[in-house]
Amino acid sequence: MTQWTLRGATTSYVVEVPSHGQWASLVAWGPHAVADGPSLVAPVGTEHYLPRADLEPLEYAVRGVRYTTPTDLVLTGPDGSDELRPVFADSNQTGDSLELTFVDAVRAVRIVLHYRMPAGLDVVERWVSVNNDGSEELTLRRHESAGFVVPTSNGAVVRYLWGEWNSEFQQGIVELRRGRFSVDSRQGITGHSYSPFLSVADLEDPAGTTWGVQLAWSGSWELSADVDTTGQTRIQAGRAPSSLGLALAPGSSWVSPVAVGGCSVEGVDGLARVFHAYQRTFSRRVPQKALYNSWFATEFDVEAGHQLELAERAVRAGVETFVVDDGWFVGRSDDTGGLGDWDVDPVAFPDGLGAFIEDLKEVGLGFGLWVEPESVSPKSELAAKHPEWILQTAGREPLPIRNQLLLDLSRDDVADWIWETLDRLLSSYEISYLKWDANRPRLDAGDQRRDLDGKVVTNLYKILDRLRADHPQVYVEGCAGGGARVDLGMAARVDTLWPSDNTAPLDRLKIQRGFLTGYSPHLMSSWVTDAEGTHDGRERSLDFRFHVAMAGGLGIGADLSRWTDEQLDTAARHVAQYKTIRDVVAQGIVHWLEEGPTVGVQYVAADRSVVFLWDTGDSNVRGTLPTRPRRVRLVELDAAQRYRVGTEVHPGSYLMQVGVPDPRDTPTDSHCLVVETLD
Repeated sequence: MTQWTLRGATTSYVVEVPSHGQWASLVAWGPHAVADGPSLVAPVGTEHYLPRADLEPLEYAVRGVRYTTPTDLVLTGPDGSDELRPVFADSNQTGDSLELTFVDAVRAVRIVLHYRMPAGLDVVERWVSVNNDGSEELTLRRHESAGFVVPTSNGAVVRYLWGEWNSEFQQGIVELRRGRFSVDSRQGITGHSYSPFLSVADLEDPAGTTWGVQLAWSGSWELSADVDTTGQTRIQAGRAPSSLGLALAPGSSWVSPVAVGGCSVEGVDGLARVFHAYQRTFSRRVPQKALYNSWFATEFDVEAGHQLELAERAVRAGVETFVVDDGWFVGRSDDTGGLGDWDVDPVAFPDGLGAFIEDLKEVGLGFGLWVEPESVSPKSELAAKHPEWILQTAGREPLPIRNQLLLDLSRDDVADWIWETLDRLLSSYEISYLKWDANRPRLDAGDQRRDLDGKVVTNLYKILDRLRADHPQVYVEGCAGGGARVDLGMAARVDTLWPSDNTAPLDRLKIQRGFLTGYSPHLMSSWVTDAEGTHDGRERSLDFRFHVAMAGGLGIGADLSRWTDEQLDTAARHVAQYKTIRDVVAQGIVHWLEEGPTVGVQYVAADRSVVFLWDTGDSNVRGTLPTRPRRVRLVELDAAQRYRVGTEVHPGSYLMQVGVPDPRDTPTDSHCLVVETLD
């Protein structure tokens, strides 16, 4: 028996291969101390009816080794057999990485389990590569990235994120004593319905140590939590299997997406902080500039003179970047045309886009542009010129959604065209911000034998990687009809993500609360608009709206031509404050303070904290009888240090034990407080 240990900041991940070499098993995953004694996940007793492998905490379960409980890999050969029996062949541990190699001599298949636990973090990255070293074509029927065993003994509390367009990132919870719970997307995109994220805690200790898994994949995916008859949980994460399987030609390899597991003794919010820390390692750590987006003011009616009028009012509000949204290119008077023909509309910009950008620079604004490069309008010039580029199933009409079709991004010539189009725009114009949208799922089957999902996502990632390398000055926002493409794969390649098209304040606050469960605030783009609530339409102050947006990357999307001078002055005050705190919001450690009528969050940095408090109750009804002051307690302060909070000065002990005023007891319905140490 051989063991390997990967150590993170506060947690360890221990794997072993028994002396028989037939599989790898988990020994321990959790706080460092769990690696110092007997395993909490090893089965006790003798199996009677099932093979031993169906009881063991397998790291990667292959059909042929495991039979009755969930398997991670099913591979068939031309003889129709779907069994493999790989045996341990080699290991390689270097720094924070580990590779375990297993070989099936009969089928000539080599399986490599990959691990990485980055130093200073509490996540473990896992993925698998399957290599066909034989002379016959094989077919992958099931191909998970990993199976994560979670040491529950009483069943699981499973938390997940669900939603729909305009209502993404709702928090769900399931108590699972036995059986299976799964979420997925079959849309060829991450999707609005579920996020590729699950967390698990023991059913008898739901607020205790919590484990979670995310998948770095922006196509079709699935995650499941399976609680066996002993109460132990196993999370599977991977790409959704194709109906025809994936062909594995002789001499070729298949590599899964990366699945990322995290663990925190501080419960579900502690797990969120673990994932935030991980995501910040692949960000460029550039806090978002305050931006204005003209969509809600103009929709498709883009005209340079009006856009400049909006820009001049946006400058009064203090913004730094002006983004022209949909409608700037030829043929785009509505949503039925134009996509694919990415040339500047001379009617919208009679002096050219370059002249408009110069006008923006004169008033002190950078320039951003909206694009949707993966889509095409049926009546566009591109569709007429290259009908073969449109994704469709042979002999079938392509499926239009939102009056648009998709380009077949699995084709390298299409990927080349998208890159050349973006590169031309970014090289021709001084663009500092790019909003990349994707407004429909990929439902046309195409030719499934070509691994459509894998090729599309791979080419998408190549374009985004090249965009970051060749145009590093461009800040990229990922959007997909709202939050339909929020996942670790995108988080590693863009600078910010758009959680939802719903910008109404109470709705948005709930969406952002769910978003921050799995994703870092530096990724959360948020706007102040004039939108009323889709689900909760109670009126909230402009201060409240700004404080919701300032809790992420601040933008303004309202029709500023209708705002009063007083509203613009209010905006300028908040934008000025945002510029002083955005580094703390982007990089601070997130702690939720309240979850009732008052919602509170504290972003903790080394030198100061930023606290947002929102009164989500019925602010039109205020008590007139005597009462007692309500306060919200803060966290992560030095008890002996004195702090300034607005006009008040208190020791940290008071702020942590008593707190700051609850907005329900003040004239305003929200607060943004900066907590600074006194020298």
